[in-house]
Amino acid sequence: MTETGCSEVAMSDGVRGIFEAQRAFFASGATLDVPFRVRKLMALREAILQEEKRICAAIRADLGKSEFEACATETGLVLAEIALALKYLGRWTKPRPVPVPLNQFPTRGCVHPTPKGLVLVVSPWNYPFQLAASPLVSALAAGNCVILKPSELAGATSSIFAGLVRSCFKPEHIGVVEGDAQASSVLLALPFDHIFFTGSSRVGRIVMESAAKNLTPVTLELGGKSPCFVCADANLPSAAKRIAWGKFLNAGQSCIAPDHVLVHESVKNDFIQELSKALLSFYGPDPSRSPDYGRIVDNRNFRRLETMLGDGRPLIGGHSDLATRYIAPTVLDNVREGSPLLTEEIFGPILPVYGFGDMSEVQGRIRRLPRPLAVYVFTKDLRLANRFVREIPCGGACINDTVVQFANPDLPFGGLGASGMGSCHGKAGFDTFTHFKSVARTPAAFDLPVKYPPYGGKIRWLKIFR
Repeated sequence: MTETGCSEVAMSDGVRGIFEAQRAFFASGATLDVPFRVRKLMALREAILQEEKRICAAIRADLGKSEFEACATETGLVLAEIALALKYLGRWTKPRPVPVPLNQFPTRGCVHPTPKGLVLVVSPWNYPFQLAASPLVSALAAGNCVILKPSELAGATSSIFAGLVRSCFKPEHIGVVEGDAQASSVLLALPFDHIFFTGSSRVGRIVMESAAKNLTPVTLELGGKSPCFVCADANLPSAAKRIAWGKFLNAGQSCIAPDHVLVHESVKNDFIQELSKALLSFYGPDPSRSPDYGRIVDNRNFRRLETMLGDGRPLIGGHSDLATRYIAPTVLDNVREGSPLLTEEIFGPILPVYGFGDMSEVQGRIRRLPRPLAVYVFTKDLRLANRFVREIPCGGACINDTVVQFANPDLPFGGLGASGMGSCHGKAGFDTFTHFKSVARTPAAFDLPVKYPPYGGKIRWLKIFR
């Protein structure tokens, strides 16, 4: 056997060993204890607070994020998830009585929230700490054992995250498997009780296909071309600032970033001017020198995005530098037919802007694209805003803002159709990793003879309760 073959077998055996250890630990019933879960959540919170500086430094090494952005969009969101879980865990885990039909008297019904068991979390590179740790919080609160597979493309963050987890948990409870796609393949072949995947639609299909072989339920947090609509009556300075912030946060590498803007023709030129002002105020005349502007994660993604820069006329930006993986905040007009900018999720700091004249154009464009993860609409007309929200199928929406729907742990977050399935955050995340067990309890000493044969004329009693 080759050296590569030996390493593959060793990795497979190691992963299987963690899986079997977790199966035994879960069977012991230790994770059913709510105080046990609370202690582990508190330990994770303390570890994040102690290591926050190092976590932010690792994220900066991987993606060029500022400490502020790392705290706001990574560690801060995880700490908010932990705080919410600690506040409500007693309520979430409490059995809930349900009504029982009169013809089932004296039976009582109750729903018991119980952990699903062994959970796999596969996280991406764009928010390498938050998108690994937030599902962990939900799965941990729900009483599961978890194996986490962080992205190898954010190697510095993956390493520090793995160390943090190992400092808080025994591997038979929470384990981390680092590695490339081969490690993911080994994990996906195992019969987990739930798989939580965040990433591209292409890989999401692979995950779902693998899970189907073991009848494992999945939560898929994917992406898509999230449109942003700027109506003629919008507050243009506010809209431009909020769109620029949501788009160029993390250098555009966000699944819920505005993918493109459709702006009413009557205000398109004014909107572009406001975008230029916003970007100048954010990052200065040369964003490559700004400590607050990120970088593309690797050369492969850089080259993909650099190619797209030539598919339209740059109104703002358009510059790039492979040596530092820098792509300027770019706004494009006149995108050529057949460009990937029209059909693929951009996932980078390139913002195409298209004009529209009436709602029929907007509706036609929407129907040609898969259902997006998010929709953003800017208007002063609340009736029109509600029409967008009601009529456009999507995972979630914002009115007069962008991406903030993700930051609220009380709002369920998830996709629809090609943008994903299932939800996370807060109570929705707890529910994702929970089986709600239905229990009917009937006293042993009391019985209704009407339900037993011979039935004779008992049918009249049955019909009373219809």
